Amino acid sequence: MALDPTKAHVVATWKLDRPSNTCRFDPTGKYVFSGGEEATLQRISVADGARKPFPGGHESWIFAIGFSKEGTHAISGGGDGRLVWWETASEDPKPIRKVEAHKGWIRSISVSPDGTLLASGGNDAVVRIWNVADGTLVRELKGHARDIYSVYFHPDGTSLFSGDLMGVIKQWDISSGKEIGSYDAKELHSFNGGQLVDFGGVRGMAVSPDRKVLAAGGLYKATNPLGAVHEPLVQLFKTDSRELIKSQITDGITGGVLWRLIYLPDGVLMGVDGGSTGGFLIFWKAGEDKDYTRFKLPNIARDMDLHPDGIQVATAHHDSHIRVTRLAE
Repeated sequence: MALDPTKAHVVATWKLDRPSNTCRFDPTGKYVFSGGEEATLQRISVADGARKPFPGGHESWIFAIGFSKEGTHAISGGGDGRLVWWETASEDPKPIRKVEAHKGWIRSISVSPDGTLLASGGNDAVVRIWNVADGTLVRELKGHARDIYSVYFHPDGTSLFSGDLMGVIKQWDISSGKEIGSYDAKELHSFNGGQLVDFGGVRGMAVSPDRKVLAAGGLYKATNPLGAVHEPLVQLFKTDSRELIKSQITDGITGGVLWRLIYLPDGVLMGVDGGSTGGFLIFWKAGEDKDYTRFKLPNIARDMDLHPDGIQVATAHHDSHIRVTRLAE
């Protein structure tokens, strides 16, 4: 089946008890997991929509989900600063391991391409790298001045990117823990003097299939942050020189945030947007300033994930639903 985002359409909708913050397919594609405005992780069977709660791990909302390489274990990160390990396919889910990982929210986690390491970042401005197999701390990466909104392993597994509230992106060498360099994505940060708030941040990152471009997403034009008046924005950087190539915009979306970015195999960049204007899957071709197509979702979206088949996209929604969109006829 040929990938064609212009043919996008929703093929499944599953109801949850609370608004969803994040969603991820397990590596086998059999399940989609959701974390939301509750302390219980949720597992949904893609085949029939059967839902299984995973209770007892967190004491706060869940914001991030990752998996071991084979998919046998899921790891969730929450507003309680805790990482929790679970058996993915369990019919009687119980926490395998709980790690008090951060002070304050965990906003993002990322698993290394070889599945051995997990990076986490959040409101304490520290990136921590963990051993997936046993949950032990491998190292701490310090250097950010403000909250870390996203962490992302480079596809080659040798380095890690971390993006913060102020639009600072740092790249770290995994083997030594030393900072390799930084990217200036300050357009993704806004300070509103009237409301006295710093707003924005690097909400999502992705490296292009040819590994020449780092995409960073979030928001700009935050004229009224507390009133949700701000527009989604992607900034593209050269990975060799770390220079800004261009910004990609979304005309007509006056209230939105790009929560996650994923490169499709053909080099098209896919972003999920959600805010007062609604929810969208947005697609940019390499080298172009504006999106070439967008798919209007039924409700505000907060996260997305691409199925292993490369055709289906799960989206997490404010209206307490997980939806699956097919990027083909």
